[in-house]
Amino acid sequence: MTKTIKLDHLTKIEGHASLTVKIRNGKVERCDLGSTEGSRYFEGIVRGRQFHEAPELTSRICGICSCAHTLASAFAMENALHVQVSEQTMTLRKLLNWGERIRSHATHLYFLSLPDFLGYESALAMLPKYKKEITTALQIMKIGNQLVSVVGGRDLHPVSAQIGGFLTLPKQEQLDDLTAQLKACRPLAQKTVSLFASLRYPRFERELANFSVYHEKEYAMLTGVIRTGKKDYPIRKYHDYLKEYHERDSTANFVVKAGKEYRVGALARVNTSKDLLAPAAKRAAATWFPSQNPFHTNYAQAVELLHAIETCISILETLELKPEPPRRADLKSGHGIAAIEAPRGTLWHEYLVKDRKIVYCNIITPTAQNLRSMQEDIRAFLPRILTQSQQEIIDSIEKLIRAYDPCFSCSSHFLDVTWV
Repeated sequence: MTKTIKLDHLTKIEGHASLTVKIRNGKVERCDLGSTEGSRYFEGIVRGRQFHEAPELTSRICGICSCAHTLASAFAMENALHVQVSEQTMTLRKLLNWGERIRSHATHLYFLSLPDFLGYESALAMLPKYKKEITTALQIMKIGNQLVSVVGGRDLHPVSAQIGGFLTLPKQEQLDDLTAQLKACRPLAQKTVSLFASLRYPRFERELANFSVYHEKEYAMLTGVIRTGKKDYPIRKYHDYLKEYHERDSTANFVVKAGKEYRVGALARVNTSKDLLAPAAKRAAATWFPSQNPFHTNYAQAVELLHAIETCISILETLELKPEPPRRADLKSGHGIAAIEAPRGTLWHEYLVKDRKIVYCNIITPTAQNLRSMQEDIRAFLPRILTQSQQEIIDSIEKLIRAYDPCFSCSSHFLDVTWV
């Protein structure tokens, strides 16, 4: 007996993707996950443009992760042109990065993932019974937005963050207000951890390499090395250990390391760096991680949410800003690579600049790196659920894919199903 599943539209994710699965006599013969998102061509768009335009242009790749693209682009350009930024600039960049992660995780956890576990089609359908949870989500998202707005200059596509520093600095009263709001939000983050710890996650594990930026003194973020297992790799040599490729019928890139898939994102970060979490977040992670269950990405995001709020409070309580213009690039040509942690995982930007113009650009997004892992997880997970009804199988597959929090718009250069 042969059964074919083809999902052409997957809901509650960012972007569009399709899945085709062929099952014969209870065995999965084919499992192809691909993006149906239109090609974006951002790497071509920036070619020929002035180097300083890259952060603002590439931030348009994704509204959800616009700050991450801005920062990764700025770091790569600074590496190319030998620009050393100040400690104050690094601190503000951390706040910007954490603000984006707060709002992104809250959005995914409450509006995209939680309905799966509570048996609802959407967060709107949850509203009559779970008004408190939806209100909590909106409050957390609000403080994340305010962090981004105050530090970055606006809610989306930050304009203050530039190569070499910041064009404008937050006012002290804005920082004081943020501190107070973050402290008020701390109990909401703790409730989020408790809520996602209480959910019943499918029992499914598959051994995968965790892959993230690692720094020995702070939780995975903006600088360091790439750590996978107990081995570290230099960011600037990523071509030596990562390979990008395309698959038929997909506009997305796939990425492998030594021919094998690997995991990026909150689960990989917590697995790798849980000892560097803030105390409350570290306690929440203690008995859960390391984990090889992709569904635990949801709980890892909740832990990161608590860590982000605790970390931002600590930064803001001691932050004293001084007037400081962005540092200028004296070189006109160079080659730079950067990797930072975006909400969904490790984000790579690479540029070659000649006479101040960009002549080459390569961007690898977290979802591109997770695509192969998602595909193989589905292949391994399907035999466990084949006795379920057709709709239950579709729901289970979608829940697994959504656990990765994919962004198919970013991965393009979710799920319609067809049963064959």
